[in-house]
This record gives sequence, C-alpha cells and structure tokens, in this order.
Amino acid sequence: MSNVPVAAVVCAFIAALGFAVAAVAQQRAAAQVPAGEAFLAGLIRSPRWWAGIIGDGGAFVFQIVALALGSVLIVQPILVTSLIFALPLAARYNNVPVTRAAWAHAVALSLALACFLVVGDPSEGVRDAPWAHWVGPLSLVLGLVVAAVVAGVLVRATGLRAMLLGAAAGLLFGVSAALTQHVVELFGNGIGAALSSWEPYTMVGSGLLGLYLQQRAYQVGALSASLPAFTVAEPLGAMFLGLTVLEERLNTGPVGIIVVGVSVVVMCVAAVQLSRVQAQGALPEPERVG
Repeated sequence: MSNVPVAAVVCAFIAALGFAVAAVAQQRAAAQVPAGEAFLAGLIRSPRWWAGIIGDGGAFVFQIVALALGSVLIVQPILVTSLIFALPLAARYNNVPVTRAAWAHAVALSLALACFLVVGDPSEGVRDAPWAHWVGPLSLVLGLVVAAVVAGVLVRATGLRAMLLGAAAGLLFGVSAALTQHVVELFGNGIGAALSSWEPYTMVGSGLLGLYLQQRAYQVGALSASLPAFTVAEPLGAMFLGLTVLEERLNTGPVGIIVVGVSVVVMCVAAVQLSRVQAQGALPEPERVG
C-alpha cells in the first residue's frame, strides 16, 4: 500500500464521520416537510436541516483536504464508511439495537475497502487534465444525470422516483469530488486563476444541484430507496472520472484486478444494505409527512 498517503486516509475517515452525523439530521428534516408546503422554504425553517448543512460543510472541508493529499480512488471509497459510523448513531438516536446482519454488512464493507486499498494500491494521476480529456467522460456522467432526473419526473412510483433522484444526486457529488483537487490548486495559484477557469463553477454547480436533488429524493419517497442509490452512485461516479480523466491507476496485476473488482461489488452490496438500515433507523416511516 505504498501509494496510500496516511494523512489523506485519516482526513477521509473524519469526513465520513461528519457526513454520517449530518445525514441523519438532513434526512429527518427533509422528509418532514409537508407535501403542500414550498420545499426549500420548509427546509430553511428547520434548525435540524441547518445543523445537517453545517455538519456537511465541516465534513466537506476534511474531504477537500483528503483529496488535496490523495487520489479520488483512495478518498471516495473511504467516504462510504459513513454508513458504518451511522449505525451506532442511528441506534442511539432511536434507542434500538443494531442487528447482527447490519454488523455483518459493516464488517464486509470494511474488509472489502481494506482489500481495495491494499491490493489495488491506487496511485495519483494528473490534477489539471485539459478540457478535451473531460468532454467525453463528463458528458456521459451528466447524460446519466439528466436521464435519471427526467425518468424520476415521469415515473409514478414514489420509490423508483426517489431512487432515480438519489442516483442523480450521487453522480453530481461524484463530479464535484473529481474536480476538487484541481480547484484547490487553482485557488492556490490566486483568485484570478480560479475565477477564470471552468472547474470551480462546475464543482459548485454540480454540488448545489446534487444537494437539491438529494433533498428532493428524501422527500418524495422512502429513504430506503434513495439513500442506497445516492451512496453507491457518488463514489462510482468519482472513481470513473478518476480513472478516465485524471489518469489514476490501480497498481496491481491481473489477479489483483479480479480481487479489486470483487471488492468493489462487495462494497456496493454492503453499502446498499447498510444505507437501508440507516434509512430505517434514522427516519421511521410513520414520521414521514406527505
């Protein structure tokens, strides 16, 4: 694991803890906005939602530091461990025990993550990829976002709608994460260099739109539908851009690639199961409004 910077790993785990705390607050606040009430206005009036936003902001700072110190392939998978941190938080908040199955999924996610980092040994790539390298992969990701949003608007099933909006939000957060490294460097070179480049505007725009779609997904359907889609789509989107645009690499052989592939599948499955547990624990369905 020679290519894995310890400082980036530590900052990523701190960010994951912060995101876990913030998610519980935002989920409950967003789902309690009445159906007939202006959505954003309802959120703005919720102290719980603002607490979640502040928590997200603090966690995002640590994510930025982690991405400045390490690659997207290292940081984004670690952020999925926010689901593990959320287990005891949700249990304490609702005064219910964590099931053995949930702990088993947490262990599976932890082991799969360790295999990914140790066997895959991800290394950094470039941070200032030219626009020509971004066009194809970024267009593909944004095309998936548009397709998911359009489908989410057209479908009638609330669960499917929440899942589609959650996936779109996750992909947008993945875009924002992939751009963070270079944006940090741009601001390091001066405010003028940053404001004259397209990356900061795309990073902020994708983050804000992703946040809105995330809150919408929380409101329109069960969290057990939207949260798994969001949780899996964000790291997959960021890792896709890291591999295709930023030239990040996995330093392993053919057998190692198979192990890494299996690890990613296990991480996705465990993340889906844990996010369902978090949804059920963080927001019991009877409390939903509208």
